[in-house]
Amino acid sequence: MKLKFATSNPHKVEEARLVLEPYGFELDTFPHKGTEIQEEDVIKVVKYAADHLPAQEGIGLILEDSGLYINALDGFPASYSSYIFKTLGVEGILRLLEDSSDRSAHFDSAVALKFGNEVRVFTGRVYGHISKFPKGSSGFGFDPIFVPEGYSMTLGELSIEEKCRISHRGLALRRLAAWLRAAEDECPSNQ
Repeated sequence: MKLKFATSNPHKVEEARLVLEPYGFELDTFPHKGTEIQEEDVIKVVKYAADHLPAQEGIGLILEDSGLYINALDGFPASYSSYIFKTLGVEGILRLLEDSSDRSAHFDSAVALKFGNEVRVFTGRVYGHISKFPKGSSGFGFDPIFVPEGYSMTLGELSIEEKCRISHRGLALRRLAAWLRAAEDECPSNQ
């Protein structure tokens, strides 16, 4: 199956290629990322966007949305993470947490696959906490302040390979790839 990633974010494409390549899937980009609704749940965001993208003959379209959910901020910024990153930035989030002893958080990812008119959604979650200071220059968005559970480094300090092994997006993409592999095994004539 040919796969195209509907996103304008080159970092997401790089991570998706790294995760999907071992499964034998090649990934191109698709110039439209779909219509995003204002909704805290990343699953609803990608499902809506996928439902409203035109089907591509013989091509699976992938869409992904992620959200950072900080417990002390009642789940904020949720699926609005990209917008909040552009407006408040890393320092703005750290200021909001200055007096908080609870720095626990998680990242959620939802990856939608649209093939024809069918849409399937695969999810991933990684737990961790928000660091006191930004560390690392790898990754993007809030990676420099998110420390995954069991790690002492932020996602911004990890190599892209290590990040993809443990991240919310990597998990969702591996679930997608495993489902595609199983579907191919059931229908060998599609190969």
